Amino acid sequence: MTKLNELADNEGARKGRMRIGRGPGSGKGKTGGRGVKGQKSRTGHGFKQFEGGQMPLHMRMPKRGFNNPGALVFAEVNLWRIAKAIEAKKLDPAQPIDAKALIAAGVIRREKDGVRLLGHGEITGKLTITAHSASASAKKAIEDAGGALTLTRKEPAEAEA
Repeated sequence: MTKLNELADNEGARKGRMRIGRGPGSGKGKTGGRGVKGQKSRTGHGFKQFEGGQMPLHMRMPKRGFNNPGALVFAEVNLWRIAKAIEAKKLDPAQPIDAKALIAAGVIRREKDGVRLLGHGEITGKLTITAHSASASAKKAIEDAGGALTLTRKEPAEAEA
């Protein structure tokens, strides 16, 4: 019976790795299996997008659209998400609901540039919500339920003045 400290692979079960570039006697000397000179022989050679000097595809395609660097990115929340959090007792409908409360309840992960309320879903209770902006359907649903919505967004007329 074999002891634990005497366990070993069978002879020849593990083959050693090929050590390339170690002279002609190794069988993988000189070009080291690469077979060429110059850039292709070096490690990390070549460019995935290089098309032999032809104008590359990404440069042949037209530019489209505009990416606004000053655009605000909102954490969007539908009403059904708030209702679900209230049902699960993660949000207290008696307390004011703002970005910090939504993060604590796990409704949103982070505030980003503000919270935007969207009107998909229904709310039954009276809620006091503070958000950066809200869709018309979300405003209507909150007001119809007897709640109050406070928007922190500056109206365009206020921003100019």
